[in-house]
Amino acid sequence: MKNIEFDYSQAADFVSENEIDAILPEAAAARKVLTERTGEGNTFLGWLDLPDMPEELIADIEKTAEKIRSEADVLIVIGIGGSYLGAKAAVSALRGAYANELALLGGKKPAIYFSGCDMSSDHLASLLEVIREKKVFINVISKSGTTTEPAISLRILCDAVKAAAGEDARNRIIATTDAKKGALKTLADKEGWKTFIVPDNVGGRFSVLTPVGLLPIASAGLCIRKMIEGAKAAKENAANDNLRENTACMYAAVRNILYRKGKKAEILANFEQGLHYRGEWWKQLYGESEGKEGKGIYPDSLDFSTDLHSMGQYIQEGERMLMETFIDVEEPRNRIEIPHWTENLDGLGYLEGKTLGYVNRTALKGTSEAHRDGGVPNMKFTVPEMNEFYLGYIFYMFEYACGVSGYMLGVNPFNQPGVEAYKKNMFRLLGKPSAK
Repeated sequence: MKNIEFDYSQAADFVSENEIDAILPEAAAARKVLTERTGEGNTFLGWLDLPDMPEELIADIEKTAEKIRSEADVLIVIGIGGSYLGAKAAVSALRGAYANELALLGGKKPAIYFSGCDMSSDHLASLLEVIREKKVFINVISKSGTTTEPAISLRILCDAVKAAAGEDARNRIIATTDAKKGALKTLADKEGWKTFIVPDNVGGRFSVLTPVGLLPIASAGLCIRKMIEGAKAAKENAANDNLRENTACMYAAVRNILYRKGKKAEILANFEQGLHYRGEWWKQLYGESEGKEGKGIYPDSLDFSTDLHSMGQYIQEGERMLMETFIDVEEPRNRIEIPHWTENLDGLGYLEGKTLGYVNRTALKGTSEAHRDGGVPNMKFTVPEMNEFYLGYIFYMFEYACGVSGYMLGVNPFNQPGVEAYKKNMFRLLGKPSAK
């Protein structure tokens, strides 16, 4: 397999090699704290070892996923934040934009929907309409079982499955939850649902390479073994003591230099619509890990060239506090050539015979140069192709870089105390009884 390449040449006007040399010892020190597990949040570093997963667990996930694929018309994944974003990122990237529509029309099943990530009655009502008269399986993912959004969805969707399936409903609901305690664990044991474990030492936003992400991904027909192999390759690269060749550490170093020069926000940009939820996953990973104590790079993600027609003006000429990271996919999974038209009314004759992938990557190159010239330094990860191996590599690489970068910022990258603030106000306004 070719390596994922990290290129910061379009940030060269903003980051000198001397500055990189000066910050790499700091990156090395942060990496040492991470790998030796001596820093704040060190009880949540189990994700570092996830590429070395027990064979029996992989086999159990694959067996359960095969049952879902062979029996279900629809799989509903109930979860919020890290409980669903990694799986949705992988499924969206590799299954195709219209996989659910094709599945419901008799194509490759199951259709996969995600619920429990909002509290919109209209959204849930539409899902209930879609699954009517369908054979539905549920994978509910929650460490506690009391997180409001997924808990509400589970009540409503569980009742719908029970009403349709009767006693067989117990065979159609899988809980991914705590090994020993919590409301969902208690409910799963009472109802006789199959369960998978959320490891105690892995936080939600780092959990995609646990059953949290791997069961839905396998249920989509994707090869989780290849994904794990990709994560192993990223882990091996992250172990390279030559930080110039260590992709995760170089990324952490460059973005921290730019942050200290006033680049307070980072855009993760892609030119493949299927990578939209990869950006959503990345936003949570970095926002929840670094945004503390008045510090942190604000993460945002955009889908180009779509968002170049809505946000391009600001990026090019707005306040100069932005940096940008591109995900460049060398070979799309599908090849489409631009056809010949006798009448060249649209002026695109010069593109005839070229592939859409070539035009797309040329747009990326042109955008990168324009944004650099406009004062937005940018970096690029070049991915040979989008498949399970490289998805696993990217997941682990970004997680490792996040740990290093967070420690370089001087924060605990593995807690999220601020997330509870809105919940306290919501519970108060809803009249939730105080805990005794």
